[in-house]
Amino acid sequence: MYVVMLHYKVGLDVMDQHRPAHLEWLKKGYADGMLLASGRQNPPTGGCILARAMPREKLDAYLATDPFKSADLADYQVTEFNPNLWAPELQGVQ
Repeated sequence: MYVVMLHYKVGLDVMDQHRPAHLEWLKKGYADGMLLASGRQNPPTGGCILARAMPREKLDAYLATDPFKSADLADYQVTEFNPNLWAPELQGVQ
């Protein structure tokens, strides 16, 4: 499983111009079964994505197609982790 932290490199006015395309990109990730959760950080200095376990190369290829990435609007920090404790409603999610 991965936590992907996005750190905005430009102001929210610029980010908001690209947000509709970014949201469509996220929807594709959910439809493809890659993502578990996503949202803006608070305060809105970036975003956070929780991605399922998969080969790192697959995740990296997907992240490269994010409109925020292709427009060089955000930096990405990817952390892989292996959960060993789960909330009951998340049992079996990986």
